[in-house]
Amino acid sequence: MISRRIASRGVAVLLATVTALPAGTLAAAAPPARPARPAPPAPRTEPEPELVPGVAPVGQPGQIDTPDQVLAPDVYTPTPREDRIEPRQPADGAYDLIEYVPLSDAVAKVSCSKRTGPYQRQVERWLKLRVDGRQSAADCRAVRAFQLTYGIKPAIGFAGPVTWATMMLVSARKDPNADRKCPVRSYTVACVDLDRQLTWVQRGSRVVFGPVPMRSGRPGHVTRKGWHTVYWRHKNHVSTLYHQPMPYAQFFDGGEAFHAVYGTLYTTVGSWGCVNLRLGDAKTLWGVLKKGDHVYVWGRRPGT
Repeated sequence: MISRRIASRGVAVLLATVTALPAGTLAAAAPPARPARPAPPAPRTEPEPELVPGVAPVGQPGQIDTPDQVLAPDVYTPTPREDRIEPRQPADGAYDLIEYVPLSDAVAKVSCSKRTGPYQRQVERWLKLRVDGRQSAADCRAVRAFQLTYGIKPAIGFAGPVTWATMMLVSARKDPNADRKCPVRSYTVACVDLDRQLTWVQRGSRVVFGPVPMRSGRPGHVTRKGWHTVYWRHKNHVSTLYHQPMPYAQFFDGGEAFHAVYGTLYTTVGSWGCVNLRLGDAKTLWGVLKKGDHVYVWGRRPGT
């Protein structure tokens, strides 16, 4: 109300002054008109868009990477007391070679499955069978014999991820880098083979760790290929995105790390980008690698 009264009085005084001017002087007395200035833009008040795993930001067609792959963890130096704490042990049987077979086969307790498994072609090729991607009685007998030899249960000849992964490990034990796909250097290189889902460490041409089975990233969260460097190690890390334990975590690219999991690695679905290991393997790798060591990733996880 005060500002309105002042404005009204000001207009009244101005009008009185103008009417008192001699004729012909009104134009000279009036100040020149000024162009109107554009109003300043309103300050931005909406919050910045929050990145959500698997959800594209507004206005973008899709994410190249999701936050679990891109965002590095909060890096700090663990105290000696924290480092003295060893991660908890897995439950008994956590890493048993259990093949998840079709429910109908499990209920009927079949001795030899007639179902085509998700790794049918790969298993046929490894066993030097006819590669047609279809289960046959001969296929089942050969697969079942392999499963019995390596303790895969139930041994009913179903070509699942456990059977295929075991074949990859068996064939790589003597020389995992026979194809020389992991570069040989004078320094330490952690090799991550996405094709066979195996990892090992070599110094020069000498293998100093592994090969061991692993699980890499799923579609949309694939483990990034190329050269990386171990930049932070945290023995008792817990994921800030998924709130899951990541024992013996060794981060090499953003949120991607080597770390243990407390369940089977042998699933048709991969990780969220990390290289998952069994606890014993992750613990041994912890003693082999150090900050600044190099990591080389190549290939493609089956199904991605």
